[in-house]
Amino acid sequence: MFRPQIPAVDAAAVPADAILLDVRENDEWAAGHAEGAVHIPMSEVVARIAEVPDGGRVHVVCRVGGRSAQVTQYLIAQGMDAVNVNGGMLDWEAAGRPVVDGAGGGYVL
Repeated sequence: MFRPQIPAVDAAAVPADAILLDVRENDEWAAGHAEGAVHIPMSEVVARIAEVPDGGRVHVVCRVGGRSAQVTQYLIAQGMDAVNVNGGMLDWEAAGRPVVDGAGGGYVL
C-alpha cells in the first residue's frame, strides 16, 4: 500500500516562534512539555480541530513521533500546513529545547 510522505522536521530545527501542537495524553503533557505549546490529545483532535492554531505552519509533536505523524497527515488532509516533529519530545529535550512541567518547572525524563 502506498503511504504518502509526511513532511517532517528535526526538533532542533523547529523555529523558536513556531506553532507547536502537542498531541500526547494529559499525563504526558503534565510531566513535561514545550513552553508555549498548544495541547490537544490525539484522540480529541478531530472534535477540537477549531482549536488548532491558525496562521502558519503547525509543528505537531508527541513522545517519539508516531502519533504526531498521524495527526500531521490528518491536518494536511484538512488543508492545513502541518509538519511532524521527528523524534518527538524525547528529541526535543535531547536537543536542549526548553521544556516545562505542569507547574512551570524544569522537565526530567
